[in-house]
Amino acid sequence: MRKSHPLRRVVLASAATVSGIVLLLTLKPSSDPGSSTQASGSGAAAQEAAQGGAGAPVTGTVTGDAVQTQYGNVQVKLTIDNNRITKAEAVQAPSGGQSTQKTADAVPKLNADVVAKQSPDIDTVSGATYTSEGYKKSLQSAIDKANSGGAQGGSGNGGGQAQASGTFTGDVAQTQYGDVQVRITVAGGKITKSEAVKAPSGGTSTQKTEQSVPKLNSEVVAKQSAAVDTVSGATSTSEGYKKSLQSAIDKANAGSAQGGSQQNQGQNQGSGGGQAQASGSFTGEVAQTQYGDVQVRITVAGGKVTKAEAVKAPSGGTSTQKTEQSVPKLNSEVLTKQSADIDTVSGATSTSEGYKKSLQSALDQAGV
Repeated sequence: MRKSHPLRRVVLASAATVSGIVLLLTLKPSSDPGSSTQASGSGAAAQEAAQGGAGAPVTGTVTGDAVQTQYGNVQVKLTIDNNRITKAEAVQAPSGGQSTQKTADAVPKLNADVVAKQSPDIDTVSGATYTSEGYKKSLQSAIDKANSGGAQGGSGNGGGQAQASGTFTGDVAQTQYGDVQVRITVAGGKITKSEAVKAPSGGTSTQKTEQSVPKLNSEVVAKQSAAVDTVSGATSTSEGYKKSLQSAIDKANAGSAQGGSQQNQGQNQGSGGGQAQASGSFTGEVAQTQYGDVQVRITVAGGKVTKAEAVKAPSGGTSTQKTEQSVPKLNSEVLTKQSADIDTVSGATSTSEGYKKSLQSALDQAGV
């Protein structure tokens, strides 16, 4: 058939049309099909921000939902710049035994594949099927949140998004050695302080907590995320710390998405303006100890603790004397430090630990 034959031209034109349709069906446009302001290949995070039209470009960080696998939770965080995924990381991943090695092998490959493909359609890593599947599910969740405008620190619809400020206490994470709970202080969207308000204690746990928690606290401020390293010799505490930390970060992100600063329960929040400071009395939950219950009540004025007292404390036998010696010291230190990060009184360890647990509960209610 000659090149100039009309039928040949029709066949070639039809083939080109079919190829074009296939290509269009393969790609997910990052903006309205009629817009030429953005390239069509800018990635999954560049999909339309709202149904019915293109939204403002997404910039910021967004964390997907935690996905449970038979070897542990997987949770993915994305960093997005102008609708393009620039970084992917697993803030939670299976650890312990062979899982640690498989995570170390698989997660870097998954992270790199996300940035390369700009979508959740990434390859499963051989030998780490469960981790890969959990990763992809959490990744899809993060992308969905980014598409709906849930990226922290980025642009929102019609203007800049307010950055979170305040204190945020994560959920309690249970470990085989005891509960772990993390509280972060955030200013202008940046974590300025991280602390464990609950951590395993007693026996060797006390020593491991004292060695690991300061390292974890410091690394949070340095990395500004829950992707902190597990401290050798304190795996359970580290994993519990990261879970509670991620919960605190999620709460801070939610406060940012609402367009203003947010602190813990007990404070009044005004929309579009400054945040009211807590005032009043707040009684913590009862903390059980081997010698008796401890319960703390604090008085707060203008966001500052002005009085702390134990409304319940161990009594009877030597407990009465230990209570009389320790509680006044604990009360005084609360006013000085304005937190539950107070020293354990020598000779009254159980009472001190119970005091601190109940105190933290009261502080959480007050939001200070």
